[in-house]
Amino acid sequence: MLDLDDIQHILLTRTPAITGRYEFLTFDTPAGGRAWLTALLDKVQSAADVRASMDTSDRWVTLAFTWTGLRALGVPEESLSTFPDEFREGMAARASILGDTGANAPEHWPGGLAGTDLHAIAILFSRNEEQCRKSISEHDRLLSRTNGVRSLSHLDLNASPPFDHAHDHFGFRDRLSQPVMKYSGEEPTPGSGDALEPGEFILGYPDESGPVAHLPQPVVLSRNGSFMAYRRLQEHVGVFREYLREHSDDPAGEALLAAKFMGRWRSGAPLVLAPECDDPALGADPMRNNNFNYKDMDPFGYACPLGSHARRLNPRDTAHYMNRRRMIRRGATYGPALPEGAPDDGVERGIAAFIICADLVRQFEFAQNVWINDKTFHELGNEHDPICGTQDGTMDFTVPKRPIRKVHKGLPAFTSVRGGAYFFLPGISALRYLAALKDEVTA
Repeated sequence: MLDLDDIQHILLTRTPAITGRYEFLTFDTPAGGRAWLTALLDKVQSAADVRASMDTSDRWVTLAFTWTGLRALGVPEESLSTFPDEFREGMAARASILGDTGANAPEHWPGGLAGTDLHAIAILFSRNEEQCRKSISEHDRLLSRTNGVRSLSHLDLNASPPFDHAHDHFGFRDRLSQPVMKYSGEEPTPGSGDALEPGEFILGYPDESGPVAHLPQPVVLSRNGSFMAYRRLQEHVGVFREYLREHSDDPAGEALLAAKFMGRWRSGAPLVLAPECDDPALGADPMRNNNFNYKDMDPFGYACPLGSHARRLNPRDTAHYMNRRRMIRRGATYGPALPEGAPDDGVERGIAAFIICADLVRQFEFAQNVWINDKTFHELGNEHDPICGTQDGTMDFTVPKRPIRKVHKGLPAFTSVRGGAYFFLPGISALRYLAALKDEVTA
């Protein structure tokens, strides 16, 4: 069974939030950090809390910490040393592994996200703009009256693209393929794979290989928490639309090329099941929109190119140890929508997401290094992920076609990394432990 009362809600539930803010914080003193945390303890909802109040709650709070943030709170060195090396180093230090080079390199990230004084994040999700303003105002007042803690920067979220469901700024439907864990109360939809052991995502439980030996200490930190990789991706909507126009004969061709890059139509309909034209009813049907495989239904990529975004990030039955690579994704869009047909306005817009997993190397970093930025993925030769891979104008994208395939040479960057960090997402009991560290250290 899962300790739903002790697991922060973001791990197991997706709230009906349409807006919010990510607040990035630094602790100038341990006492200040602990005072801030103590004031927010009763605001952080567990998975059980949110499930019981989903229809009536308007605001949801999640708290997480970097390794330097745990140190700044006063976590003892013997405990800090038990955390995984990749978390201790931080995302910016592992930029070469992740492909965060060139324009994507940490030195270009705004808001202090690449520095060691990034200590915590408060994720403030809200059902509507009015509630969002209340959350921000209350948190601002907390910061103003709490010495020793301050905001480094923030990112305001925006569900402005005019769609009925979650879409990114390129117009693609989001939140379609998520893993399901055992004992969560959810059942996988057809084609989504079996429910996985909780330890793939939550610390303190067996994973697909059995009991997990090495966990953060003390024990209160080793159960009901997880790790989060934060990624802020700017979407170059004008560049994307212009490329589609220049390499297509008509709007139908533009839509098809966009789908080839993504692996799905903008409606969410998978190319494997709808290879010629979009099928919005299919895209909206959770009992059908994941019910396909690649090995039997599209082995050569004639429907869904081998290097498309969706095929890289979820290779399904063509990947080894797929159950050890799954990740939970949460997040939202930011920035205003660019109206259809409008020229690029220079305003930044994109996706700010959290990749939640129990093992950052085996899950998140593997996906970045081997699936997204491996030039030889599926023996393609000179390709990265066309949507979120590192692009410097020298990579290709191949669209298999009979009798002659189409190779897009010198693909531009449709997205850029504008920030990132590794966070520890404690359980509720662990948050209380962190808030009471002063008493523990002096006892």
